[in-house]
Order: sequence, then structure tokens, then C-alpha cells
Amino acid sequence: MKKADVEEFYRRLQEQNPEPKGELDWVNPFTLLVAVVLSAQATDVGVNKATGPLFKVADTPEKMVALGEPTIRDYVKTIGLYRNKAKNVFALSQILIDKHGSVVPDDQEALEALPGVGRKTANVVRNIAFGAPTIAVDTHIFRIGNRTGLAPGKTPLAVEKKLLKVTPDAYMRHAHHWLILLGRYVCKARKPDCAACVVTDLCRFKGKTV
Repeated sequence: MKKADVEEFYRRLQEQNPEPKGELDWVNPFTLLVAVVLSAQATDVGVNKATGPLFKVADTPEKMVALGEPTIRDYVKTIGLYRNKAKNVFALSQILIDKHGSVVPDDQEALEALPGVGRKTANVVRNIAFGAPTIAVDTHIFRIGNRTGLAPGKTPLAVEKKLLKVTPDAYMRHAHHWLILLGRYVCKARKPDCAACVVTDLCRFKGKTV
């Protein structure tokens, strides 16, 4: 995609949704981190149903550790892979207390060292909680990058690096959200709604539905 087209691509997404928000519920960086860890291979709606009651009683690492792993497990048992996720939430809470003064670090390496936290999760937390210019490539953004021609790549990391290279600085803050929302609700995997897409004329996808 040409540089001018990339600029226009983001300009339209911004015009449509100037202040995009993530769909996970959270009240501070710690609860955001927990929510993102729990969201792996799960829907945001399902995660929010579980974390609503959980965060009322445990919104800090100390409170989460005090609950204990079995109780955390009871709160999140409606979420897929809940046993391993509860184990990770308990463990990362303890590490935050022991190594980071109970504060979620705004540091990629430190975040990725936490149980259950990979590159994508760390990118999401740094972008949403700290405003870092990161782009977390999930299945939606991977599809958008390749399908539209915005940032083609064979792996999520390749797409991430391309997006970081081509996305204008003015749009970096919200690029992550715009692309996820575009992929989740418009440029869907099986049946893209090209008629509702604000960037369809810029898109290189050969299987357009209009």
C-alpha cells in the first residue's frame, strides 16, 4: 500500500472513531494486565463477566494473592483454560509484589517475564495502560495487515514490525484499537462486510464482497 494510501487509511479510521476504547473492563494497570491474560482464546464479553466480581474483591496484587489460587480459579472457571490462567494470575501477582513493588512495569521485557504474558499481552498493556506506541498483532490485526495490503507478513511478528514501520506517528496511539475493531466487526474472517468498510477502496483484498 502506498504511503499516501496508508495515511488516508488511518485518517478515515480516526474520523470514524476518534477515541477508540478496548472492550475489556479494567480499573487500573494491574486489573488490565489480569484481564488481558484471561482473554487469551476467550471473548472479551466472557472475560468481563468473570472479572466484574473478581475485581470488586481483588484489584491489587496483594488482594489477588490473599484470595489464593483456588478462589481465583472459582471466579474465572467460566473462561476457557481457567485452571492454568488462575495459576498464572496468582503467580504474576506474587512476582509484581516481590520484584516490582506491586506496580505493573511499563517495560516490554519485564512484562514478558511474567507468567501467562507474551509479546501480544505486553503490547496491549503498554498501549492501553501507558499510551506506548505499540501494536499487538492478534488474529484480527494479522488478517487486516495481510488482507488489505497495509502490512503483509507471514508471521504476527512480521506484521507487527511492518505496521510499526508504515503507521504514521500521528496515528500510533490508537492504531491497535482501530485495526482490531475493523477486523472484529467489519473485515471479518469468513464474511467481510466490505459495504460497511470506510477503507474498502484502499484495500487490496481480491475477494471483496462489493
